[in-house]
Parts: sequence; structure tokens; C-alpha cells
Amino acid sequence: MSAFHIVDHPLITHKLSIMRNRKTGSKDFRQLLEEISMLMGYELTRDLPLEDVVIETPITKMTARMVSGKKMAIVPILRAGLGMVDGLQNLVPVAKVGHIGLYRDPETHLPVEYYCKLPVDIEDRIVILVDPMLATGGSACGALDLLKQHGCNHIRFMCLVAAPEGVAKVQAEHPDVDIYAAALDDHLNEHAYIVPGLGDAGDRIFGTL
Repeated sequence: MSAFHIVDHPLITHKLSIMRNRKTGSKDFRQLLEEISMLMGYELTRDLPLEDVVIETPITKMTARMVSGKKMAIVPILRAGLGMVDGLQNLVPVAKVGHIGLYRDPETHLPVEYYCKLPVDIEDRIVILVDPMLATGGSACGALDLLKQHGCNHIRFMCLVAAPEGVAKVQAEHPDVDIYAAALDDHLNEHAYIVPGLGDAGDRIFGTL
């Protein structure tokens, strides 16, 4: 079964609490989402392999350690996942960015695909799939299905807030994908929203409340 990681650094917890507040406006919400994404990115990339590289400092030559191995790709689930891309690209500016468009059917709560554009070498990259909310797990599993159909074998999923139901679904359907979240909330309500959650992340990012 995939590992579930809570990235509970005090700064992340503090910023997430501000995001949860219904009085926080779109501008601050977007900024906080970017900041948390960057902070979580440190933990997400903790196990990237390093290699020895000879460089020359202003003083002398030395053997330094630099990231080696597979290149990375960041893939947001549209539209809310877009708010997490800049924070991760601040850490890894050379990462390619793909996009997967899914929306949740209001009646069935199942994901419906409407867009998919990925780097041509996506199968050779470590893929970070991002979406602020992991609620039912339907969108996450749908996006993971698409990535695997394109040959991806090294995928990590990152969200801000997760519900137990969504975590269980992803772990059951994609046991090879580790999940990283800033918080695990209590449950889903009758409308499949996370409780206590932070509302509709896409609406709060783009001001479409």
C-alpha cells in the first residue's frame, strides 16, 4: 500500500489555518497556496538522488553534490491544481508542466475528463500530481489512470487537505503512489465536500464564488 505523509511543519499549519478562514480573500488565498506548495515541495523531494560533480569555487576545485537521475514533471489537475505549480517550480525551475482537466459531475460526483496535455517524455520523469483537495479521490484516481496510460511509473500525489475517504480510494486503486498532504480532515459531507475543509479551492483561488 502507498504511504500517506502528513507534512505538518508549523509554518504550513499556520498558513493553512489562514486559508481555511472564510474571510481570507482570493489574493491571499493564492499566495498562501503557492507558499505552502513550495514548503511541501522540500519534503516531497527529500529523497531525490545526488551525484558527485567536480566544480571550481573562487578558491579551489572541489567535489560537490548535485541532484541526479530522472527529471521531474509537475502535473496539476485543472483548475485548482494550477495554484500549486508556481510554488513547486520555484524549487525546480527546469521541471516540465503538464495539465489534466477533470471536473466532478455534480450528480454522480465522478470525474469527467475534458483535457490532457503532457510533456512528450513524461514516462521518463518523476511526476508530481497536484490538486489542493483530495475529497472522494475520484479526480485523483482518474488523473493517475491517465498518467499511467501514458507510461508514467514514478508518480507522487500532493494535496493540501485530504479526507479519509479519498486517501483510502487512492491507496486501494493506486497502491504504488505515495500521498503527501498538509492535513487529514475528518470526513466528507453529503455534498462530498471535505469537513472542515476550506471550501471550493478553485472558486477561492479564482474568485468565482
